[in-house]
Amino acid sequence: MSDVGFALILTLLAGLATGVGGLVVLFSKLSNKRILAVSLSFAAGVMLYISFAEILFKSFEVLENEFAEGIAYGLTTVAFFAGIILIALIDRFMPHKGNGKELERTGKMSALAIAIHNFPEGFLTFMAAMHDPALGVAVAFAVAMHNIPEGIAMAKPIYYGTGSRKKAIGYAFASGLTEPLGGLLAWLMLRSLFDEMNIIFGLSFAFVGGIMVFVSIAQLLPAAKKYDEKNMVVRWLFIGMAFMALSLVLIELLV
Repeated sequence: MSDVGFALILTLLAGLATGVGGLVVLFSKLSNKRILAVSLSFAAGVMLYISFAEILFKSFEVLENEFAEGIAYGLTTVAFFAGIILIALIDRFMPHKGNGKELERTGKMSALAIAIHNFPEGFLTFMAAMHDPALGVAVAFAVAMHNIPEGIAMAKPIYYGTGSRKKAIGYAFASGLTEPLGGLLAWLMLRSLFDEMNIIFGLSFAFVGGIMVFVSIAQLLPAAKKYDEKNMVVRWLFIGMAFMALSLVLIELLV
């Protein structure tokens, strides 16, 4: 197998982990609202932590290599709030009728945010594998570990909103497929435009960070609160943050 083929397979496997997270709905019951509240709170913690602790940092780090520090910081900030504005506009024009539709909308918006987020992850996994196959395996494994709760984040509300396990699992797997697409882009760009791709990569990270923050605060947490009978939202929010933090530590230790 060629190095390119191996790298693309790694990105595919890492992306499919999002779908694996979505499979949790096979073991869920629509009547169990407590699990829904916990899942949404946990997912919000995961997405908030990775947005502020990893995505924005990576965005600034990449852009700082291309621009002066002040300009890099400014571009990161603008891209971050551009992501928030875009997803807020999408949210405004999506249907808001009934609890079921509300949950379905939350799941679909999570799917959109995660799909965009997975794209640059696939780019990174591919580049790591091309540089060093062992490094690529380590990065793919760590990425897969935090893709699983992301799959739960979108599948749970879609399942509870529509009652369809197939639809929930389908969205989870579909959003994960953007990861190998990111790897494919890395391969296509490997021979040309790489410097320009660094700028696009840095801006897209901050843009995705804004999307994920909005989805977490405006969608996941309010939805979790609706179904929280035991005041577990804050507790599971921080548990989700801790899980994501440990996942990122694992990445650093492996690479």
